[in-house]
Amino acid sequence: MNETNEPAQACVAVIDAGKTNLKLAVAAADGTILDQISTGNGVTQREGAPWRRHDLAAAEAWLLDALGQAARRFRLEAIVAAGHGSGGVLVREDELERPEPILPMIDYEQPAPQAVDAVYRAQSGDFAERGSAIMMGATHQARQMLWVMTERPDAAGEASAFLSVPQYWAWRFSGGMASEITNHAAQSGFWRLQEGRPSDIVRARGWGRYLPPLQPAHATLGPVRPAIAARTGLSPTCRVLAGIHDSSANFYRYQAAGLQHMTVVSTGTWIVALSDHAALDRLDPRRGMTLNADVDGRPLGGALTQGGREFAAIAGEGAAGGMASQAALQALVARESFAVPSFGRDDGLFPGSAGRGRIEGPAPADAGERVSLALMTAALLASECVAALGNQGTIVLDGAFLRDPLFAPLLAALNPQCRVAFNRQADGVAAGAALLASHGRPARSVPLALEDARPLEIAKILPYAARWRSLALAAAA
Repeated sequence: MNETNEPAQACVAVIDAGKTNLKLAVAAADGTILDQISTGNGVTQREGAPWRRHDLAAAEAWLLDALGQAARRFRLEAIVAAGHGSGGVLVREDELERPEPILPMIDYEQPAPQAVDAVYRAQSGDFAERGSAIMMGATHQARQMLWVMTERPDAAGEASAFLSVPQYWAWRFSGGMASEITNHAAQSGFWRLQEGRPSDIVRARGWGRYLPPLQPAHATLGPVRPAIAARTGLSPTCRVLAGIHDSSANFYRYQAAGLQHMTVVSTGTWIVALSDHAALDRLDPRRGMTLNADVDGRPLGGALTQGGREFAAIAGEGAAGGMASQAALQALVARESFAVPSFGRDDGLFPGSAGRGRIEGPAPADAGERVSLALMTAALLASECVAALGNQGTIVLDGAFLRDPLFAPLLAALNPQCRVAFNRQADGVAAGAALLASHGRPARSVPLALEDARPLEIAKILPYAARWRSLALAAAA
């Protein structure tokens, strides 16, 4: 972080723990990001170990250094962590003084052993148990816990709690342990959200003792531990909040600004759509649909697909920084050139389509047309997420695809019946998480610079979209 003097306003430090990147952001009370730095979130394969694990000791050392830098520049009154939903770790209370716990935070992209996976699949129940279909690799915290319990039963039996990613960092910095509903509801396999109780696998295996009491994401678990304050220069009164799932944090940013009846579509490697008004009986786990929760535990319908991976596969090498053009998009529609999913390993919205992606019709003529076709496909996938959720309200777009100025207008053209708005501000996860520090305060002001998207004028785009969808469904079948 830059060594400059900043006004003495109260600020919030946000740990954003993604699968591949770890960030520390500093935000004002209204969620405005003032500064941030990032590093890789490394994994290791230790000799003789049956799994790859996140290098939590290295991550903590980096965070402590980053917090020390931030504390010299800003008056930090709270720390809050947001994180992905596919990680957690069994810890013992007496491990706070160790660089990291004995047991691992497993890298979810590796496959679980066949025997562990078979037991998990037999005992993990239905969609209501997980809020999704059974996902790739070692996704689902309950499957990771089963793996650890199987491989290290003695050490696991001595554990005090299983903590999801945000709650792990809250514990490391405050010593307080908590579970939190947005993380339980993020396909953990631990919680039946609609019934408000632990899942059947938790009950059957007696895992309830490992799940600390639920706390709101905005709850203060305590001040920073004295050792952390001494190491970083943080005030001993700096609060540590329970923390939140990353997608729910981004959704909360819009809720805190007063928006409702909306579908938020965040774009990047994954296109993730969350809706506060989806009919929950429409959620189809075979189509990459999920059941999540907002900060207050209310259900959110979700749909996700690896739009960024599809974009990269279609655009090809050398596409970085390339932009679509309206002329190329019109030419592709007129020629009926389609990119039929899925090019990656994930089925996404079209079950059975993984690895079967193809170009249908005339191939793109040059690099510009490849990028334009890739953007068109990403927009079609995002629109399919919205349609699957039965959106009846505002579509709010954010994330990486907005770097191309035609993405939002394309979505608006594909959804003429809806208001489509977009947010150019990045770092929605950090902004939403930071707002937890002021949750419930009266007369809170949350700025949000939404812009309405004007539909891009592409002749016959709706018949083109209908044809693309029929091709995608046929390929999946």
